Amino acid sequence: MTMQAKQSITQPLTEADNQPLDADASRSLQELARQVIEKNIVHAQRRFFLEEQMKLIQQELGMAKDDRSADSDMFRERLQHLTMPKATRLAIAEEMRKFAVLTPGSTEFTQARNYLEWLTALPWGRYSQDLLDVGYARAILDREHCGLDDVKQRIIEFLAVGSYKGELPGANLLLVGAPGVGKSSIGKAIAQALGRKFYHISVGGLRDEADINGARRVMPGAMPGKFMQALKDCDVANPVIMIDEVDKIAACYQGDPAAALLEVLDPDRNTTFHDHFLGVEFDLSRVLFICTASQLYSVPGTLLDRMEIIRLVGYITEEKLAIAREHLWPKQLAKAGVKGSKLKISDAALRQVIEDYAREAGVRGLDKRLGRIVRKAVVKLLAGARSPLRIGPGDLEEYLGSPVFHAEKPMSGVGVVTGLAWTASGGVTLPVEASVINRKKTGFKLTGKLGDVMRESAEIAYSYVSAHTQELQGKSDFFDHSFIHVHMPEGAIPKDGPSAGVTMAVALLSLAREEAIKPVLAMTGELTLTGQVLRVGGIREKVIAARRGRIRELILPMDNRSDYLELPDYVRAGMHIHFVKHFKEIVALVFSGRRTRGRTPRQIAAQ
Repeated sequence: MTMQAKQSITQPLTEADNQPLDADASRSLQELARQVIEKNIVHAQRRFFLEEQMKLIQQELGMAKDDRSADSDMFRERLQHLTMPKATRLAIAEEMRKFAVLTPGSTEFTQARNYLEWLTALPWGRYSQDLLDVGYARAILDREHCGLDDVKQRIIEFLAVGSYKGELPGANLLLVGAPGVGKSSIGKAIAQALGRKFYHISVGGLRDEADINGARRVMPGAMPGKFMQALKDCDVANPVIMIDEVDKIAACYQGDPAAALLEVLDPDRNTTFHDHFLGVEFDLSRVLFICTASQLYSVPGTLLDRMEIIRLVGYITEEKLAIAREHLWPKQLAKAGVKGSKLKISDAALRQVIEDYAREAGVRGLDKRLGRIVRKAVVKLLAGARSPLRIGPGDLEEYLGSPVFHAEKPMSGVGVVTGLAWTASGGVTLPVEASVINRKKTGFKLTGKLGDVMRESAEIAYSYVSAHTQELQGKSDFFDHSFIHVHMPEGAIPKDGPSAGVTMAVALLSLAREEAIKPVLAMTGELTLTGQVLRVGGIREKVIAARRGRIRELILPMDNRSDYLELPDYVRAGMHIHFVKHFKEIVALVFSGRRTRGRTPRQIAAQ
């Protein structure tokens, strides 16, 4: 090709070039294009033949293998280090025979390779050595987690059995508690204490059961379930797997993941767990499963039956103070890259942050508030503030704004009673107000965004008190000429449950007697039409809520006495509890001149 021809190809077109070409010029251009194309094709063909010849020579000399042979050798090498059941080895051998005759690059070849890759990558018969030292485990739990001594003791007892036996079998633990109380950190600490690998799986909102037991190989994009993926990543068959938010598993037309999870957690079935993608059985009996939930009532009963429940109560102020000082504040300083010598916060300021800005059961909100303080302090340090920068109680509004919570002053007066309630984020105090709004007609109405169960409790309380007014020393004709309004403040917050029955009954009786009760007293219990006080749930959370509100005298159902005695000593310390069976006992306790002194924890235990 001449220089003029090359330039004619590469130079941009002009208006003159747009003129029609004559026949000779057209043939010359076509010949030029044909020569260029032929040259490129010849070069590509020559390169392809040389590369193929080089591959054949390397294979003859044993210097290289094709993709199929290399994969087959890799799978055979992996199988030499695995201890698997005979049925699984036969299934792999059959798949290897099919793989050997498939054409590389085909869809079937890719599917077979992916299947063999998964089967040979799982830790068949490979287990990590457990650290069965109870003292070391206790030290790890204390270092990684403050408070919750009763929970730690339960875990130590579980580990002690494995230490005594010489091996720790698989188990299913369910940690139940409000958000932020440390369920995930407890699970990580258990794995660290055992020397096992830790894997986290969240099943909140999970709808497809294929995420649990895998999708069948015929499905496009089929993959094993989450548990087989966890074992592959951990590379051992006895890790600690945390299954988070089991109370939020959803079910839809794609299946019921909770039912599929049952095969994983059932000790009688997980020795032969069958993943639909793998098509073979895998032994999960030595895996330690730690599940978490915020509430029990939404966890399927079939799963609860297979798990040992460990409750994590919320923290009191003293525990939050220790956690903030030892864990949260140093963590926030490290995150911001600030040395502790340049930024200091007093214990009084930490206590005020806890009481005025982060009063929830857990410490997640407290951690966020401390992070906000550190960030604003860093801005001051960059602006030239003198180091060390000290933060006291008087500086908190500058850093965090106005307090979110204010000191709870128990409401008092005729028709006003303080109850206790349980929520998903912990226990709360629940004031109840009752007032007469009309003397010309009878009846009552309820406000405060109450659920159906709580409305029924209010109707039972009204029926019982109005039927026994004179017997309870109220005005005999009070309910014959009174329309009563019962209200529970903070009307934007939904409220439900039967535990406010006795509280509403006392509020109604206070109106009928025109007599107020002692304000620093709270109560909980379900009321029947015959005046019986029945057992309620959430005693731990309710007692902690009372402590948080500086209420030390409580009235609880007698049937909840065992629940109260199971509380840690630091929660029961300083509390005075009255256990009652009938509403008349409550009347004798709450109205003036008829009060008896509550019993201390030591007196209750000795009873």
